[in-house]
Amino acid sequence: MTTHLAAQPAAGRRNTAAVRRHLALQLVFELALPLGGFYGLQAMGVGQWLALLVGSLLAVPWIVHGMVKRRRVEAMAVFTLVLMIAGALMTLVTGDPRVLLIRDSWIFGLIGLWILGTLPTRRPFILAMTQAVVTARVGEEGWRTWLSQWDGNAVFRRRLRVLTAVWGLGFTLDAGVRVVLAMTLPVGSVPLVSTVQWLVVLAGLITFHKRYVDRHGLKA
Repeated sequence: MTTHLAAQPAAGRRNTAAVRRHLALQLVFELALPLGGFYGLQAMGVGQWLALLVGSLLAVPWIVHGMVKRRRVEAMAVFTLVLMIAGALMTLVTGDPRVLLIRDSWIFGLIGLWILGTLPTRRPFILAMTQAVVTARVGEEGWRTWLSQWDGNAVFRRRLRVLTAVWGLGFTLDAGVRVVLAMTLPVGSVPLVSTVQWLVVLAGLITFHKRYVDRHGLKA
């Protein structure tokens, strides 16, 4: 019994470390690699249009690899791939690099609207998003105990919906800002400015989330 209890925290630490590694790899392959690819190709003398096209597609192998590794087709990954490929095809037809720049706003805007659309459901976005984190910290049994509050605690439900609304609005507003940046700034400046702007938004969302969870005792 003692051995079993001692093994749970160790397993939780390993799972938490795995989640952090995955998030770090996501930042590298879905953010840093496309950005570095664009500016690297520009430095090599490649035109903006082609540099944007190639740079934007550098994340495709990583997304596909994730689905193959987990042996399941994930709706969000497929959705992202479809929009990436559609943006690339539209750019090939129009020859306008700003089409690719605006493509990211489609992704973030639709994600934001989808998050907001889960608000009235029995499984709002934040509930699904936290499952992996809670399970990593306290195990499957701890996750079920934490989740059991959903049915019998109206305050718990309201607070999770507040978090969901904040994340949804954050993504949606970010999408609007991306459109403005893509249409007004010089093409060569947009990838860097958009990336920095997204990191600021993400940091704000994470900070709010953590403080809200701590303040209202939502930790598992």
